[in-house]
Amino acid sequence: MMQNTQHTKAFTLIELLVGLLITSIILSAVATLAFAFTSANTASGDTAYKQAQLRHATLYISELIRKCKLVCSVTGNEVVVWRDDDNADNQINLNELVYIQRGTNADTLRLCRFSSVDNPQMDVSGLTVLATASSPSGHSERYVPLIPECADVQFVLDRAPPFTRLVTISFDLTENNLVRRYEIAAALRAWAGHLLNEAGDAIVATDDD
Repeated sequence: MMQNTQHTKAFTLIELLVGLLITSIILSAVATLAFAFTSANTASGDTAYKQAQLRHATLYISELIRKCKLVCSVTGNEVVVWRDDDNADNQINLNELVYIQRGTNADTLRLCRFSSVDNPQMDVSGLTVLATASSPSGHSERYVPLIPECADVQFVLDRAPPFTRLVTISFDLTENNLVRRYEIAAALRAWAGHLLNEAGDAIVATDDD
C-alpha cells in the first residue's frame, strides 16, 4: 500500500537573501525620503522665521524713523534717534531716545531704550556718551532684538545729524545657506529742525530763540 507524501514548499536561502536585500533597499529609500522631508521642513521653517523677523524689523524701524523728531547722532555701531517729544517741552529727554544698534561685530540689529524716573534733559552733542558708558545712576536700559543673527550691518545717512532726513540700514541674512543683502530705508516726516540753533548742536525752546 502506497502512502501519499505531502511536500511542503519552503523558501530557499537565496530567496531569503533576495527578500532581505529588497527590504533593506525599501527601508533605505524610506529613510532617505524622511530625512529629505525633515531637512526641507527645517530649512523652510528657518527661512519663514527670518522673513518674519525681517518684516517686523522693517515695519518697526521705518515707523520709528518716519515719526521721529531728529536723528541726533551716528557712530560706527549705532544711530541715536529722538523718538518723540512726549512731555511737549521742546527738549530731548532720556526716555525719549532710541538707539538703533548693530552690535560690536555688526552681527545683530537691536534697539536700546532707557527708563528713568527723573528723565533728564539731554544735549545733542552728548548723546553718544550713553552708547559707550554704562547706564547712568538711576537709569536702566532695555534692549529689543529685531534681527539677532545678521552680518555686515551698515548705517548710511543722507546728511550728518541732526540734519539727517533719510536713514538707510543694510545687512546680510543667510537663508538656506545663501547670503542675501537687505535694506531698510525711511525718511523723516516730522523732522524738528525748527528747534535747532543755527549751528545744529543744541535744541532751543521755541522758534523765536
